Amino acid sequence: MIRIDEIYNNTFWPFIKQHTPLTRMFFCDPPGTSDPEHLFNHGSDNVELNYILFHDQEPIHLDIHRELFDVAKVRNLDLNHGSGPLHSAIVTSEYHSEYVDTVCSQFGWRPYYYFFHGWASLDWYRGYDKTFLISEPSDRTIIKSFVNPNRIVGGHRQHRIMLMYNLLKRDIRNSWTSFPAVCPYENLSITDLAMPLENQYPDIRDVLSNANLPWHFPGENDHPMHSCWLSLYDQCADSVAYVVTETVFSGRRNHLTEKTFKPICLQMPFVMVSTAGSLEYLRSYGFKTFSSIWDESYDTETDDIKRIEKIADLLSWIDQLSVTEKQKLYQSAESIVNYNFNHFYNGDFEHILWVEMQDMLRQIEKDFT
Repeated sequence: MIRIDEIYNNTFWPFIKQHTPLTRMFFCDPPGTSDPEHLFNHGSDNVELNYILFHDQEPIHLDIHRELFDVAKVRNLDLNHGSGPLHSAIVTSEYHSEYVDTVCSQFGWRPYYYFFHGWASLDWYRGYDKTFLISEPSDRTIIKSFVNPNRIVGGHRQHRIMLMYNLLKRDIRNSWTSFPAVCPYENLSITDLAMPLENQYPDIRDVLSNANLPWHFPGENDHPMHSCWLSLYDQCADSVAYVVTETVFSGRRNHLTEKTFKPICLQMPFVMVSTAGSLEYLRSYGFKTFSSIWDESYDTETDDIKRIEKIADLLSWIDQLSVTEKQKLYQSAESIVNYNFNHFYNGDFEHILWVEMQDMLRQIEKDFT
């Protein structure tokens, strides 16, 4: 088990120092930050030849991260006695990403990949399999369609607004859904944030205005931001599925976060609101998805609007089932739910991640020597 808050100091830097000497290593701390003032590094001598930037926590958005990348490059102009780096690289957790391709082209970096959020989830959700917070799947009484927590809905997360609109238009009534009236990150109202979406959905502001937002879970005035804990045990115990509204929705890339692993650890089926191919990407790490239970063709739809409408149609179909049918649907998914839970907690997922990480580090060693 890797302690995710020590991954740079205890895992990556010892390897780099030993196997790729004369290399600086840059990373942002604390986790979740991505601005220049939180950029730290190991190694500082100007006789060093190489540098590696770990940008493995957040998805790449050049409108947000260009300054960070510029600073990283400038801070390494003194390498090789001022001649510039011999080798330079960026490590991300984006797979098959056009955004990584663009950054590497603009900054002259070689790309490397590993699944940061897989390791983070193993660390953050360790031990929940040995608690009594989560009811056994076979003991659950299902009455709700799905759980759908939402908090930050502005910026690059407007797909959550699109989903909410599509759910409202389909008159979905039987779910646990939280949704703010004002984005806590940008401090803008939902109706203002929805304005750029009016070309696609002319009535979106009216629909959202009439939704009587904010929506909260029972007993909460707001859904707190707690990436490193599980929660919503009661809501999950009586719902068919967990709707994962991931951080990234658009573009050619796969970038999943700890959000994806919450339903797995809560022993629930899940529907992914993410980039095209996210289910296939998750399956590549040994997990199973639910194509034998319901239509997962949304995962192959590359048009963002069509994909989110397919997802809304699927959720509407679940919502229209009777309570008895919902119970049977959940029961039909139990074997997959149990498999995913065990795959996460019994070490198989960790083994896949460890092989992947070692392969990446050996490739860096080979390329830098």
